[in-house]
Amino acid sequence: MDGSLNREAQDLLGSARALVEELAEEGVDRFDEVPAPAVTTAAPETSAPAATSRPAESEPTRGPVVERPAEPPPIFAEPAPLGLAFEATWGPNPTLDDVRTALGDCTRCKLHEKRRTIVFGDGNPDADLMFVGEGPGENEDAQGLPFVGRAGELLTQMIEKGLGIARADTYICNIVKCRPPENRTPLPNEVSTCRPYLDGQIDAVRPKVIVALGKPAASLLLGRDVPITRVRGTWHEYRGIPLMPTLHPAYVLRQYTQEVRRNVWNDLKAALERTRS
Repeated sequence: MDGSLNREAQDLLGSARALVEELAEEGVDRFDEVPAPAVTTAAPETSAPAATSRPAESEPTRGPVVERPAEPPPIFAEPAPLGLAFEATWGPNPTLDDVRTALGDCTRCKLHEKRRTIVFGDGNPDADLMFVGEGPGENEDAQGLPFVGRAGELLTQMIEKGLGIARADTYICNIVKCRPPENRTPLPNEVSTCRPYLDGQIDAVRPKVIVALGKPAASLLLGRDVPITRVRGTWHEYRGIPLMPTLHPAYVLRQYTQEVRRNVWNDLKAALERTRS
């Protein structure tokens, strides 16, 4: 193989690898989950009609257009629908009990219809380090505690074996407090309905550092749709608190490479050091 063909093959391989990594970041595990691109079919051109005293004018014939399915809006983009708006009843210095009492047996969005339990949060109410994830999964829904499934076990190991602190010394919660069906990404109205309670938890705990676990949490707290593999490891701010986005433990389980684990370790180490500065 000559040099030019070899370089072309390497470029194609690099593009394919980048595509696979991007799909993995978005949670696509099979290629049949990727929507097909839009296809426009046009009728073949026909030969021109014989010349007449006045050329005939007609619209070109076009075939049907197959449109790409509309993508869901980013989770941070849509405000709560009318009737779901909630005005916080706690003051500027709430406790977690104040926020939990205000949440009550919540039925403010459709997530309550299939949940078993509300998964409010867990940990030290005075924690310096706070973790925010996306939403409860099946195990969390059954036990009423955040991050207790496989991803939760890995997060606990990251905290206790990696950082050398007890999980109970941190505070862990999610954007939404009820499990989305089939663990899907929360819808915009579900997120906006639950967001006052997340902000209430942050105001109650007053952590020194927030760690956003995964793309949905990072996108919500940063106020824009972000590729988590690009923003992880960089400092931001939310409600005056330093914010560190990092990869979700579920992503680490899917992409269990030395590089991914090293990146998350560096992010968590930087977050812990920031709490002690």
